[in-house]
Amino acid sequence: MRMIFTALGGYGHAFPLIPLAVAARDAGHDVSFATAASFLPNIERAGITGLQAGSTPQEAFMEELNKVDGDPRGLPPDALHQITGRVFGEILPRAVAADLEPVLAEWRPDLVIYETMNAGGAFAAKLAGIPSASHNFGRVAEYEAGKEIREQVGTTAAEFGVEGELETAFGDPVLDICPESVQSLEFLAAAKRIPLRPTGWSTPGDLPAWITGRDRSRPLAYLTLGTQYGNTDVLTEAIAGLAVLDIDVLVATGPAVEVELLGDVPGNVRLERWVPQHELLPHLDIVVHHGGSGTTMGAFGAGLPQLFLPQGADQLANAEASVKAGVAAQLVDDDLTAEGVTEKTRALLTDTAVRDAVRALAKEVAAMPAPAEVVTTLPGYFPST
Repeated sequence: MRMIFTALGGYGHAFPLIPLAVAARDAGHDVSFATAASFLPNIERAGITGLQAGSTPQEAFMEELNKVDGDPRGLPPDALHQITGRVFGEILPRAVAADLEPVLAEWRPDLVIYETMNAGGAFAAKLAGIPSASHNFGRVAEYEAGKEIREQVGTTAAEFGVEGELETAFGDPVLDICPESVQSLEFLAAAKRIPLRPTGWSTPGDLPAWITGRDRSRPLAYLTLGTQYGNTDVLTEAIAGLAVLDIDVLVATGPAVEVELLGDVPGNVRLERWVPQHELLPHLDIVVHHGGSGTTMGAFGAGLPQLFLPQGADQLANAEASVKAGVAAQLVDDDLTAEGVTEKTRALLTDTAVRDAVRALAKEVAAMPAPAEVVTTLPGYFPST
């Protein structure tokens, strides 16, 4: 089969699709991956042919924010939600669809697999009459900005003559990497779901030497706010709360954090700009993070308890579902203090009920079909291919 994968240009959007794309390539299929030009190097490092389509969400947001009169940091939440709706519901879908139209006409793939937030991939495939499937990056969640996105996507879809809704992938099958026990019940009832084991992917790189050679009898906590959130106040509180415990702490600061604002850190805390998260997870005992889907799914599979410090988007919903499953705790608003981090982390590391729950969830993830298995079944969902 000739297959084109397409995702928005961001780690959380594109990386969840790479394991399936690699598995398809390894199975002998002709595979390409379309995304924003500035993000293509990340795709090509996986040994996959890259194709340009659209821009990154960050680039689109900056263009919109530059149109705002005055300081955009003063925008109220409703205005930010409206901008988010335009970016994901109109601007990016139109750009991706426009760029993919000539690509699909030239390549004529047998199948297009588009990331769930990349509605333009769906529009382009349907206009070209090419079978398509959606690939999500985690739990389907309700959140304020998401409502604006869905409404705007619906308007844009109607203009393209595409029927259906973003939540159910316009009637396409959905490759779902979220374990069924924590997935949205509404989504499970409505979607054409193809279970797919969440398989981590990181930009190739080495772990810090101290990780691989450390004493595993001493717990290791991993603290991150992902690649988009740079709230140094949150990180400072979390570092202070973790450092007083008899554990080691690795903080992945990411590109959005001004590291110098964190000041000096205690001796049991190490700061790293970037780590290959997929390689790191087996060395950890707990993950303290913002609630991004990639980190959440990775911790599920690795059997790790999680302390959520939600920062936006769907992160609060991810946290609430994980808490309900018994594998996590969360701290939000005024509860997010160093003392709260200490208390919650200590409990997560010692509670036998949490330990049993994370092991059960990891077992569920391990039983989901691996990318190599799913590749062999895909043609059956699209008899015309």
